[in-house]
Amino acid sequence: MKRAIFPGTFDPFTKGHHSIVMRGLEVFDSVIIAIGTNSDKTPMWPLDKRLQFINELFNDQSRITVETYTGLTMNYCKERNATHIIRGLRSSKDFSYEQPIAQTNRALSGIETVFFASDPELTHISSTIVRDIAQYEGDIGSFLPD
Repeated sequence: MKRAIFPGTFDPFTKGHHSIVMRGLEVFDSVIIAIGTNSDKTPMWPLDKRLQFINELFNDQSRITVETYTGLTMNYCKERNATHIIRGLRSSKDFSYEQPIAQTNRALSGIETVFFASDPELTHISSTIVRDIAQYEGDIGSFLPD
């Protein structure tokens, strides 16, 4: 069984994230959406709310599970018997950030990272931008899954 982890803070979980998960299911038998903590980020939405929202979004998908974790992603992958990490790329800037992490994970644990280029119509969406809009009470509905 090929199991993949899609790690992130998902603050919030956007249409771009949703697209990556669904495309991951075309390649992997199961996908674990792993909500992690990042000491460099202060989340806008509490962890329990993010977990609840993503669980409700995928409640009819038996091949998707949503969990939380702390620590190194590669250690979490080993704990969950995952063979791959899924990451989405919107731009070359994302690739420049993600590539050394993927190479380090592979060197230290043998876990491969699979990159999915974002759908062109979703490339402009980032959790950071959505948080900024929400902070000033703007309408974020068009950036989030239905």
